[in-house]
Amino acid sequence: MDIYFIVLCILALLAVSDLIVGVSNDAVNFLNTAVGARVAKFKWILLVAGIGVIFGAVTSSGMMEVARKGIFHPQYFTFHQIILIFLAVMVTDVLLLDAFNTLGLPTSTTVSIVFELLGAAFGMAVMITFFDRVGEHSVMDYINSSRALVIILGILLSVLIAFFSGAILQFISRSLFSFRYERAPVLLTLIWSAVVATAITYFVVVKGAKYATFIPASTRKAFLEHPWIISSYALAFWFIVLIILKILKVNIFRVLILFGTFALAMAFAGNDLVNFIGVPLAGYSAYEIYAQSGVDPDSLLMEGLAHKVPTPTILLFLAGVIMMITLFVSSKARHVTETEVSLGRQGWGEERFGASALSRAIVRGAINVGQFFKYVTPIPVQSYLRRRFDDRPFKEKVKKLGQDAPMFDYIRACVTLMVASILISMATIMKLPLSTTYVTFMTAMGTSFADGAWGRESAVYRVSGVFTVVGGWFVTAFLAFTVSFIIVGVFYWTGWPAVFLMLALVAYIIYRTHKYHTLQLERKKETRLEDYHIQTKSDLIRASLGQIEYVATQIDAIIPDAIEGLYREDVRQLTNAVKVFDDLNVKTKRWKDSLDETIDNLPEEVLDIAHYYVQVMDYIREITHSIYHIVYPAYNHIRNNHKPIKEDQMHQLLELHQKTREFYIHFIQILQQGDFKKYEKLLKQQKKLIKLNNEIRKSQIKRIKKGIVGTRNSLLFFNLLAEFKNLALYGLNLYKSQRDMILSSQGNLVETNEDTDEELA
Repeated sequence: MDIYFIVLCILALLAVSDLIVGVSNDAVNFLNTAVGARVAKFKWILLVAGIGVIFGAVTSSGMMEVARKGIFHPQYFTFHQIILIFLAVMVTDVLLLDAFNTLGLPTSTTVSIVFELLGAAFGMAVMITFFDRVGEHSVMDYINSSRALVIILGILLSVLIAFFSGAILQFISRSLFSFRYERAPVLLTLIWSAVVATAITYFVVVKGAKYATFIPASTRKAFLEHPWIISSYALAFWFIVLIILKILKVNIFRVLILFGTFALAMAFAGNDLVNFIGVPLAGYSAYEIYAQSGVDPDSLLMEGLAHKVPTPTILLFLAGVIMMITLFVSSKARHVTETEVSLGRQGWGEERFGASALSRAIVRGAINVGQFFKYVTPIPVQSYLRRRFDDRPFKEKVKKLGQDAPMFDYIRACVTLMVASILISMATIMKLPLSTTYVTFMTAMGTSFADGAWGRESAVYRVSGVFTVVGGWFVTAFLAFTVSFIIVGVFYWTGWPAVFLMLALVAYIIYRTHKYHTLQLERKKETRLEDYHIQTKSDLIRASLGQIEYVATQIDAIIPDAIEGLYREDVRQLTNAVKVFDDLNVKTKRWKDSLDETIDNLPEEVLDIAHYYVQVMDYIREITHSIYHIVYPAYNHIRNNHKPIKEDQMHQLLELHQKTREFYIHFIQILQQGDFKKYEKLLKQQKKLIKLNNEIRKSQIKRIKKGIVGTRNSLLFFNLLAEFKNLALYGLNLYKSQRDMILSSQGNLVETNEDTDEELA
């Protein structure tokens, strides 16, 4: 069997893998707006998006030229060299995406594929020119530098265009409708909706048909030669349809958002498909030329790839079907909205990015500019805009709907979908690959910024997020170019053994990545107050107890690993303890930080016990801090190559942990059973814990006196004992807060003079 046919089959398998992983990762691009606006049930949103994906796939033939000749001149490379370039690109792509996914860093499949092609082609050109000294071309002759520069600039500029286009159009739209868009004049709603639908229809559907080979050439030509006539017909069509929908009392905005979702999914598939299957399809075209030529692969120049090579529609359709099936069966694709939707929410919530000095400076500058415009803007205009951008009606609606509330309203959803789909479609028409992830992201950021969602409490974090995203591109570009350059060099000099060794590594990485994502999904199944539908006091009590149980479980998972790892000098065991703790820390911090939003969403009848929930969160965070001061000092002690603790010290700490564990289990059982008469028994258990702690401290003092342990050991050991004591003290306070919440909800709370922490200590 021809070895190049085997390579072609491997490229095909990698293409299918890329399609599945790519859609699972990027499904948020075209799902988040409709899901965030709660426009329909998720299965219907998936169906609309899936149909759009198939239409986009079969109209993406023109984009495939990017992989064939958009970055380099294929006519200067032989078939063997082209195949090695494509293999290097696909191997690099898998390695990079795995690395970025594992580290949780932002990346772009478009940026990576462009710079992988550039790096591999440049690397091959260097090998040919400087080492083999074959041919009469310079290195840069092999690179389609003018087109590559246009593509790179297009990717960068699309970020700014997406943000400012989204911001400007959202500002205009909100000025027309306000947050009470349901009360807007019917004629205004019909005209605005018809214009939005027409814009999407023309740029996405009509212009997108330019590369649809299944549409007759005469029809495509008519579409492109008579844009104003087509637009007029589309405007009239939509205006009539919308009037009919209004008469039938169908929500126009819901229909518009679903149509926008279809359009964005179509634009996504039309532009991003080249990232997933462009290189394998280019390899397929090259193999066809080679198979028909009968020429030696080391001497056959790929001039055929430099000409227009139509991609078989059936292959594009199959790619679209695979993408649609992935949408429905991939658990990751069905959960992608958990973080991305929250980026543009109309209110406070968990921020994905931290603040930076640059983001602080920009926000401060923006505040100063805003103050200047406020000073020069006439008072009547300020009053008008203040009324139009008053989002209190929307927040009241969100509060009433609870868990079913949208993250943002229909107006913003329509603008986001329109801008993102049009920008991506225009780039596809120009054969410019864009980062659809970040075009959608930046459009959403622009519309949320114009809508006032970037308040003083969130602006600095969201600006920082934008810079993190852009910074991720530059890191991706540098790594993609460098790694593909190195890998193509290895392939060129070592031949097929290295190729198949690398492919085996890629197969292992794909398997490992799949397991990693499965683990990540498992980790997301956490106990959060938002997971409970809080309507009554008992709901809040149940939710709070669930969080306490979760923290107690994590204590038992973290501390034994830390103590045993400290004794055995097992960095891996300590690292595992740190990772588990970091998850716990993130979750408990999120619970504490979202207290304001949580309380704001509670029903009125629950509010009189909410202050006990605040206390519970305070003590949970204190317990988390104590665990931190156990785990990290132990971890750093061994990393700094200090002496491990003694065996008897380990046994003492494990005994202390076991008693602490029993204490926590006991008070959770009391809370579950509601038998609060056992408090005295619990108090005695805590006193025994503190007494044991004091006895262990005395034994450590004896070790110091006998010279058995050194200073580092003593500092660490005393620190661990202090934190174990804190776990006992905060544990009892946590019990009291939860108990008082339960008793208060029953009307049975009686103030008592219980021992304070200081007395117990």
